[in-house]
Amino acid sequence: MPELPDISAYLVALEPRILGHPLEGMRIASPFLLRSVSPPPAALAGRRVTGLRRLGKRIVVAFEGDRFAVVHLMIAGRLHWKERGVRLAGKLALAAFDFPTGSLTMTEAGSRKRASLHLVEGETELAAHDPGGIEPLDVDIATFAAALRRERHTLKRALTDPHLLSGVGNAYSDEILHRARMSPTTLTTSLDDAAMARLHDAVVGVLREWIDRLAGEARRAFPEKVTAFRAEMAVHGRFGKPCPICASPVQRIRYADNEANYCATCQTGGKLLADRGLSRLLGSDWPRTLDELEQFKASRSAR
Repeated sequence: MPELPDISAYLVALEPRILGHPLEGMRIASPFLLRSVSPPPAALAGRRVTGLRRLGKRIVVAFEGDRFAVVHLMIAGRLHWKERGVRLAGKLALAAFDFPTGSLTMTEAGSRKRASLHLVEGETELAAHDPGGIEPLDVDIATFAAALRRERHTLKRALTDPHLLSGVGNAYSDEILHRARMSPTTLTTSLDDAAMARLHDAVVGVLREWIDRLAGEARRAFPEKVTAFRAEMAVHGRFGKPCPICASPVQRIRYADNEANYCATCQTGGKLLADRGLSRLLGSDWPRTLDELEQFKASRSAR
């Protein structure tokens, strides 16, 4: 799912292409996309784009007359910049927004149609789409700490909860926790002030670095290949590959539709976190440390 740095890159790329230009028309290819029609799509035709902003992991396009299009790409939705009036074809096509400068198209991979488009009128209706999490780059350490300590959660869950923290998801939470050298299963209520400050520094540092990196790329070309898996990342999507700090193999734990990637040496004192499925299967044979993991692998390969 595109997260804060990715959404920021989209906004950087869209600004010179559509800001100040009128929407000529909107073409909806998927019946699953449009979730609210007040105002209807036709009512936006001819209105100029007056602003672009991020709302959590959503992209908001503001039009004349206090009207807004709220785009939520979810996991597999992506935006593309094409020649004006490009034909919408294929199962991935969701919609096209036509401008004098070109067409902004929206696609979604996979069969589960989760991406959404809401058309709303007025700031009050727009605010209803805000999950309410604090903006991690706009708050001081006291506000950050208060938000994370509000409920007793693991750090992984707290960082990815849009009601607590705005714009951070599975990928960048892995990178943040690796930078902070903290376990994804540490509880928010267990952090003292020094640890909370270290986590806050990691949040700000990781997000700003990736915003600058992706924004620079978006100024050169429209971001057509937005992905949660980037070669420059430290641990996310790098299971089994060496940690860039200590060279230990990156580990992961899987849960629901997500996974947490971490370095046992840097983040958990060498302890392996229990993967629910595998630890149930292996029981007492589940390796607790990296050394035990290597012994377990060796014993399996020798059979």
